[in-house]
Amino acid sequence: MGIELVRIDDRLIHGQVVTTWVKQKEIEQILIINDKIANDEVQKSVFDMMAPQDVNVRTFGVEEFIQITKKTQIKRKTLLLLTNPKDVLALKVGEVSFSKLNLGGMKYTPERKQYTKSISLTEEDKVALKKLSELQVDVSVQMIPADKPILLAELLGKEE
Repeated sequence: MGIELVRIDDRLIHGQVVTTWVKQKEIEQILIINDKIANDEVQKSVFDMMAPQDVNVRTFGVEEFIQITKKTQIKRKTLLLLTNPKDVLALKVGEVSFSKLNLGGMKYTPERKQYTKSISLTEEDKVALKKLSELQVDVSVQMIPADKPILLAELLGKEE
């Protein structure tokens, strides 16, 4: 029990997450970790409606979640959803326990370089992902469970 999957997906809760990852990992709760969304009641209620009826959805700010995990053990099978590597790095540095990071979707913008159809990264993103890797987190790109994971070294390998 506890954290079953940590995933970066800038769309957060959507069909792919609900139909594949939640079912495959038998997720009981989805925790969205994002400072902006944690303070937006409208967005929180929209995400709540998008999840399966039997899956609890909660939203926390990054530091708030770090403090909660220091006092409370996560007992349900949990999916952590975040939108960027910097926030994931903050969780790891804050001693939230996880060893794998799934990159699901980081859309292309002019300041990001595209690496795969679904993953585009800024320099700051790459630095955070490399630091996570140095902290013994296995970082890989995998849209759905049936896809073969692409490891971070493979993803960035062309540049190194």
